[in-house]
Amino acid sequence: MRFRLAAFADEAAGDLTGQIAAMKKNGIALVEIRGVDGENIADISTAKAHEIHSRLSAEGIQVWSIGSPFGKIGIDDDFAPHLDKFRRCLETADILECRHIRLFSFYGTSDTSPVLERLCAFIDAAKGSDIILCHENEKGIYGDTAAKCLEIHKALPQLRAVFDPANFIQCGQDTKSAWELLCPYIEYMHIKDALPDGSVVPAGKGAGKLPYLLSQYKGEVLSIEPHLSVFEGFDRLENDEKTKMNYCYPDSLTAFTAAVTALLEITGGEHNG
Repeated sequence: MRFRLAAFADEAAGDLTGQIAAMKKNGIALVEIRGVDGENIADISTAKAHEIHSRLSAEGIQVWSIGSPFGKIGIDDDFAPHLDKFRRCLETADILECRHIRLFSFYGTSDTSPVLERLCAFIDAAKGSDIILCHENEKGIYGDTAAKCLEIHKALPQLRAVFDPANFIQCGQDTKSAWELLCPYIEYMHIKDALPDGSVVPAGKGAGKLPYLLSQYKGEVLSIEPHLSVFEGFDRLENDEKTKMNYCYPDSLTAFTAAVTALLEITGGEHNG
């Protein structure tokens, strides 16, 4: 199997210099950008976006996806400023020459209608751009199980899927059955595995059935999201739900490298950077 690897480099280092070093150490040329120099990617200025693009380009690194927080708010929260920030992030994506934005489907509801209404607002805002919006399954949001994700994708076929095995496990969802439901909609995969108790483990060490999923995957890019150690900003990612971690590493770079190594053990060490 040959894939191109992307990664959440903010799990290796909080600063861009450290992120670039971690990517180069592991031979990864694509980044799913989320946190840089103490800021979420959705909050950076235009000047900062240009600086990031310039520095990454100089190192031969491209932005595969913006790992945004959009849709990771309560369904009853004020949506207007959230949508305004999304529109600014579309401009950031253009500066970064990035074609994907990862997003979510809101906390605090089991009602499909308001979720679809807000997701449609994102889709409408992105019209005219070449940005591909990708919904990630995530515990606690509306689209946490495969069945709910399928509802979203059938209603909004423009919206593609980011398939995260560990997140499905943490919702009690079998990843093989989830794959069979969602495979027509999958744009790319997050490489993250977990045990049945929700503990995050390196790829192939959990219940995610990663070898099977990768054998079925028709895409080109795998995005590594280790979650193997606490890193700057981790406590803000889980909506007050703490992820259990059985694998501990002396530092974030070591954990990041371990996550890459685990994936390469499954793929036979083959990747195209």
